[in-house]
Amino acid sequence: MYQYDDYDRALVLERVAQFRDQVQRFMAGALSEEEFLPLRLQNGLYLQKHAYMLRVAIPYGTLSARQMRTLASIARDYDRGYGHFTTRQNLQFNWIELAQVPDILQRLAEVEMHAIQTSGNCVRNITTEAFAGVAADELIDPRPLAEILRQWSTINPEFLFLPRKFKIAICSAEEDRAAIMMHDIGLYLYLDESGQMLLRVIVGGGLGRTPILGLQIREGLPWQHLLSYVEAVLRVYNRHGRRDNKYKARIKILVKALGIEAFAREVEEEWQHLKDGPAQLTEAEYQRVASAFVAPDYAQLADTDLEFGTRLADNPAFARWVSRNVQPHKVAGYASVVLSTKPGISAPPGDVSDQQMDAVAQWSERFGFAEIRIAHEQNIVLPDVPKRDLYALWCLASEAGLGTSNVGLLSDIIACPGGDFCALANAKSIPIAQGIQARFDDLDYLHDLGDISLNISGCMNACGHHHIGNIGILGVDKNGSEWYQVTLGGSQGKHSALGKVMGPSFSAAEVPQVIEQIIATFVRYREPEELFVDTVQRIGLEPFKEQVYAQQEGTA
Repeated sequence: MYQYDDYDRALVLERVAQFRDQVQRFMAGALSEEEFLPLRLQNGLYLQKHAYMLRVAIPYGTLSARQMRTLASIARDYDRGYGHFTTRQNLQFNWIELAQVPDILQRLAEVEMHAIQTSGNCVRNITTEAFAGVAADELIDPRPLAEILRQWSTINPEFLFLPRKFKIAICSAEEDRAAIMMHDIGLYLYLDESGQMLLRVIVGGGLGRTPILGLQIREGLPWQHLLSYVEAVLRVYNRHGRRDNKYKARIKILVKALGIEAFAREVEEEWQHLKDGPAQLTEAEYQRVASAFVAPDYAQLADTDLEFGTRLADNPAFARWVSRNVQPHKVAGYASVVLSTKPGISAPPGDVSDQQMDAVAQWSERFGFAEIRIAHEQNIVLPDVPKRDLYALWCLASEAGLGTSNVGLLSDIIACPGGDFCALANAKSIPIAQGIQARFDDLDYLHDLGDISLNISGCMNACGHHHIGNIGILGVDKNGSEWYQVTLGGSQGKHSALGKVMGPSFSAAEVPQVIEQIIATFVRYREPEELFVDTVQRIGLEPFKEQVYAQQEGTA
């Protein structure tokens, strides 16, 4: 894991002291709410329905055991005993008192964490996949370049006041688990025939009010030009992006307005002034950062373990968990484990209690190398677990409410906090998720259905990424009432697609039954072993619409 250097520590501590003074002045009346607003947003602090919400940065979703314990202590001492992991691999505390925020930031700084640039019109948290560095299908570890981007973009004065927020993701695996097509800039890292690292650059992706898949503008970019090329993209956006209408301010709108060819030409022209300059990365700089991501001291283990194999054969529930929640590792005898934060109606998706955080920290030390990852699906990953320890971990995780074997299944719902907390939301997300989970609580049945992603957003901002769910649910307002629009056929990865709207929206009470009818239609038309999204693509929306709306008319 990356460790702060003296520059990082000084920057974060100075920001804590600065914001402490700003909070004191605001509470004393020396700063107006209008003056304080941009200052608190620069520190990840939002004013929501019931309290302030603090969003803590987790760069590329990586935490140490010590950092996780600190998050647990903050949840216990300053919140209501839990935190919410987001689709941007960050953590949100929803019940924060303003006067205590500087003390929270100080506690975070002591373990090399902060909330800088988790809000505002700036470059947000750099993300990658939760299995970076350990995935069996990985080409190159993307974390060193993600860290280089983090260092470059943090408090970069040129890009702190962009037309709108800006998100960058990087991946380097056969399967895209970082959703790079949905980002303002998506980067795919690969090797050429001679073994040189190259980048494919994708721009203009994003969800929200106007969902758009990113488009490629550069192939074969040498890694040394990463910063200069990203800077060229940001400069073009900063110069031409709209500032008169926040709904049309994202880079995706600019790319669409100019056309991808014209936008690419602008970037290339800008890049000519930057390439081969001070921003060009050197091998020495890459190795300086990459040295923080060396492989841990793995034991020499056989790829098969007798006790593990016996447990699989003797315990169907454990075998089911392994089939869903355990991912292949590049080192023999190890696996990566996904701890599901979606136990059903007992907890909202992504919510983790302080006791669970402490337990995860302990497991990361007992079964790994004190490292933890956060997935954009809002689950927790232990990246380096010996196969011989999987059964013991499963027992502990099950007792703690983190052992549900539903990763990738219908009940592994992605959801934003919605109208229960967020002042921007049109409708609640959590009750909808829990209603669906209550309807589909038979794990055997869910395993028979196979992979189905279901994403819920409480408003058009699409924090729940509903556009790319195989089933997407969007909360909308109808004359002051909460209704829900359903989309089908979305997907992420190398074959990304945006879901299509089924038709008129549904009331909250109708949604679980609607999902049940959608699944019934899938089962009816499904070919052997066919995935839900493939069935939707093959037969189209009409069979689903006929079943769902006929059922609604019959119960009206």
